[in-house]
Amino acid sequence: MWPARAERPAGNRRRLTAAVHITFVKKILADGQPCAKCADVEARLRAGGHWSRLDEVLIADERDPDSAGMRLARELQVDRAPFFTVRDGTSTTVHTVFFKFLREVLEAPTSAGAEAQEILADNPDLDYV
Repeated sequence: MWPARAERPAGNRRRLTAAVHITFVKKILADGQPCAKCADVEARLRAGGHWSRLDEVLIADERDPDSAGMRLARELQVDRAPFFTVRDGTSTTVHTVFFKFLREVLEAPTSAGAEAQEILADNPDLDYV
């Protein structure tokens, strides 16, 4: 059974920039079963090596309207699952189409400067040369 609380994906975090926060919201149906589409998207994220790029995973449990994922869906007025949010500074973008999210966010090219900032952020023990 899926946990009712938020879970954090394991592994090294690879972000687009240090300020980007990615949330994956998946659903548990009213009968207690996981949403088939959500499970498929999760499997694709794992198989594609993207799971570690997520900062948090929230559960939208139809049996609990106060679950973290249900609250976020209400706040953002999202009525489908799974969905992703990408917070970058003060803006939040909602993605409800997995392949578009994959192409525009997870597989988007990054600049050399952004990659260098990410390396420095992930390795605070590095000194400037």
